[in-house]
Amino acid sequence: MNRKRAVVEVISPKLQEKPIAPLVSTMLEALGEDPAREGLLKTPERVEKAMRFLTSGYTADISKIVNGAIFNVKYDEMVLVKDIEFFSMCEHHMLPFHGKVNIAYIARNKVIGLSKIPRIVDVFARRLQIQERMTQEIAECIQDLLDPLGVAVTAEAQHFCMMMRGVEKQLSTTVTSAMLGAFRERKETRDEFLSLVRNR
Repeated sequence: MNRKRAVVEVISPKLQEKPIAPLVSTMLEALGEDPAREGLLKTPERVEKAMRFLTSGYTADISKIVNGAIFNVKYDEMVLVKDIEFFSMCEHHMLPFHGKVNIAYIARNKVIGLSKIPRIVDVFARRLQIQERMTQEIAECIQDLLDPLGVAVTAEAQHFCMMMRGVEKQLSTTVTSAMLGAFRERKETRDEFLSLVRNR
């Protein structure tokens, strides 16, 4: 995977012009429903609006989201932002998965505004995703923006495609991680991160 792709790739806004609502009406009919009945009359438009929001990460511009909030600071220690809530959509069944992300980086005399880190998570969560790729994309994005000594990301989530269908397991969680630079190369650095994440 091209590491810069996670940061700069956006989908043309022209694709947003293609209507979704008529497709939802067709789907409702295929399911045996009547799109003209009162309860469903505005459902196609509501679904379109919801899907535009839930996949808004495709057209997000990381540079506009960061908005220059990267600062030169004499600091070369770990920065950790824990328990960032996210919601995403499984690309296999288009059902939700949700959980929390932990992100750490070891600064190389450059830091990012803390509020920008959850916004970056949202960019990659608001796409049709798999958790493994989302975790890696977040890590690569932070690496590309800051050129730190290392980046660590963990994500823990519950997947409705496992809870509502298929194996129907309600309590299982999936944990993924991405370790770059010092976090991959040095066990003590990785252990420090994992210890801080576990420390509630």
